[in-house]
Amino acid sequence: MLGASALGLLGVAGAAQAQDLSACLITKTDTNPFFVKMKEGATAKAEELGITLKSYAGKVDGDHESQVAAIETCIADGAKGILITASDTSSIVSSVQQARDAGLVVIALDTPLDPIDAADATFATDNFLAGELIGQWAAAALGDAAADAKIAMLDLAVSQPTVGVLRDQGFLTGFGIDVKDPGKWGDEDDPRIVGNDVTAGNEEGGRKAMESLLAKDPMINVVYTINEPAAAGAYEALKAIGRENDVLIVSVDGGCPGVQNVADGVIGATSQQYPLDMASLGIEAIKKWADEGVKPEPTEGKDFFDTGVKLITDAPVDGVESIDSKMGMDLCWG
Repeated sequence: MLGASALGLLGVAGAAQAQDLSACLITKTDTNPFFVKMKEGATAKAEELGITLKSYAGKVDGDHESQVAAIETCIADGAKGILITASDTSSIVSSVQQARDAGLVVIALDTPLDPIDAADATFATDNFLAGELIGQWAAAALGDAAADAKIAMLDLAVSQPTVGVLRDQGFLTGFGIDVKDPGKWGDEDDPRIVGNDVTAGNEEGGRKAMESLLAKDPMINVVYTINEPAAAGAYEALKAIGRENDVLIVSVDGGCPGVQNVADGVIGATSQQYPLDMASLGIEAIKKWADEGVKPEPTEGKDFFDTGVKLITDAPVDGVESIDSKMGMDLCWG
């Protein structure tokens, strides 16, 4: 099947029949509610536009090899485009380039590639801002006590995918901590940081990481988590030692279970993102590429298309715009 670039040379880019168009969605896992909602958005939009959608996912968050295999399959199947949330944002670049060389448009969803221009476009939350908002909220909620905070950093993976780095570094910046090299986490020397551990973005990982850092310092009083499943695991570890009521937990995602945890007091604040919109817009972009050979443009002033973020908390603080958990439930997913 001819790629869209070849069709453009023949002057018949708009002649492809809708039923001949196919696209791929490749997510980190197919169990995280975030990716479930992403798949829902992509599926609905593909059906609306008459595009055949094939979905692939890693076995666990961090399963790079399965994503490479999925890209190879999409190329062989003659797909017009790929939407991908990469597990390893730098190692996947060579496979993405193979797809682009074959005429596919490749759009990163949620997680920018490293470098970001390795993909044709990125549709994502401003993940640095998402982290910054919860950092600002945590610092303001603590007030003067922020100067003596003991912070646990529950990150995603040792490979440090961009989404994890951006949220981590955004949180620290919002809290008022020097991040040293903004392109990686873990090099900070602020004494308030007890340590970093990884969670694989799931509840069990969050619990184990929290237990590990509590063993290092049982008086941790602020917990940054990469996402809400990790936050739920951290809470269970704190509850096991009777400290669930005197530790601030902050997170990012805005899924319905996470927003409910804000309402229940498990999570103090979370930054809500909109995966359905990311995927739906991504499918529209693949259709436009197939029909017109046109790639999507980034949001003005940014190197990606910003799909929005809102801080959700039931304990608002001055100077940090937020919505409450009731409004967050109206906007949530999962």
